[in-house]
This record gives sequence, structure tokens and C-alpha cells, in this order.
Amino acid sequence: MKRALVIPARLRSTRLPKKPLRRIKGKPLIRWVVERCLSLGERVILATDSEEVAKVISDLPVEIFITPSDLPSGTDRVAYVVRELDLDLVVNHQGDEPFAYKEDTERIFRALEGDPVVTLALHDPEALSRPEDVKVVLDKEGKALYFSRAPIPYPRGELKSPYPLKHVGIYGFRREAILRFVSMKKETLEEIEGLEQLRLLASGIPIKVLITENFYHGVDTEEDIRVVEPLLGA
Repeated sequence: MKRALVIPARLRSTRLPKKPLRRIKGKPLIRWVVERCLSLGERVILATDSEEVAKVISDLPVEIFITPSDLPSGTDRVAYVVRELDLDLVVNHQGDEPFAYKEDTERIFRALEGDPVVTLALHDPEALSRPEDVKVVLDKEGKALYFSRAPIPYPRGELKSPYPLKHVGIYGFRREAILRFVSMKKETLEEIEGLEQLRLLASGIPIKVLITENFYHGVDTEEDIRVVEPLLGA
């Protein structure tokens, strides 16, 4: 099957202005992301609405797609690329996630042989109290029951559980799944939580969740930069 990692990157950002170009240890964030993804040995494609973003990684062996600026989400940018190319499987690696691991990418692609949509989660007890961290609960087969910024399940009593699981916003899609996803109307749950993956669950499309022990931390704020900076190499 033909497969690739697609990195969506939008120049405009409300919380961190020009986020893809924000320098961390002297290097633009988007360059950290692209270089890490290239190290995995996969085909890598950047989907951006900005020539300025494309320019800072133009010397790297990455394919660049300039997408329309009015696309509503990163997933729509990935779908735009999928429509243009002959891809069977795609991993949407967020343009603000500077960490990437070969073993997790391989697990996602393998899981896509049996599931239409696959994502990652990790154990993080501190996520329970942070609304900026999306939590997920699973069924017995490891498929998502629900995602929320609220504490789920609510920690009532002393019963121990494998939660909370913090969602990592990296997704794998089969071609038909992502094209169907972006063609669907938004659901009420998605609007309330601000989480587009709830559109899939509300429509009965399962999401397989793989648990990882690797470190991930997306960059949305100045505090996030302070967290990731010491952990990035040269």
C-alpha cells in the first residue's frame, strides 16, 4: 500500500503568532517537525497555506503542497493532499508536534490494516486537571469511547483505573476514511468540546487508540516552548 506522513501547517495562529516559524533553539518549529518525520524513513509531505513556511524547509527532501488558506482544519489540509495523490494510508502528524518515533508510526500503519482511523494516547495523571489536555476513554478492544477536555472518567472514590489517558493528536487514516471525514457535517458534541474527532464517533466510525510510552508535547503556548526546548537535540 502507498503511504506517507503529511504535516499540516497553518501560518496563522491565535495563541502563538506565526507558530510554524517560531524559533526554538535557533530553528523554526516546522523545521524541527519535518526533520524528525524525515528521520523515520517515510515519505513526508508538508501541507501549508504559506510560501513563507514552505521556504524554511525547501532545502529538505520533503514534498510541499500549497493548500487553500480557507481550509478549516489540519485534517482538511491532509485530505486535500490525499485527493491529489495516490495514497492508501496517511499519518497526519501535526505541524506543532516536534517529536516523532519510528516505532509509533509503524504501529499506526500496521493498525490501519484493520481499522479505518488510528491515533495515540499516553498515560499522564496530571492531564486530568488540565483542560488543555484532551483525555480519552477506551472500550475493551482499545477503541475510543469518548474524548473530552473534562476529567473522564470522573475520579469518584478510590477505585484504581488505567486512566487518565492523554490523547496525542497524531492520526492515521485509510484514504476512504479521511475523505469521508472531511465531507461530513460537524456534530453537536464536536462543537461543544472543540474536538473534531467526535464527528467520527458520533457517526459510528471507530477510532483505534494505541498506547505509547514515548514523550509527545505539542507547541501551542510560550510555556510549551519551555517544556520542549530542553528535550530537543541540535
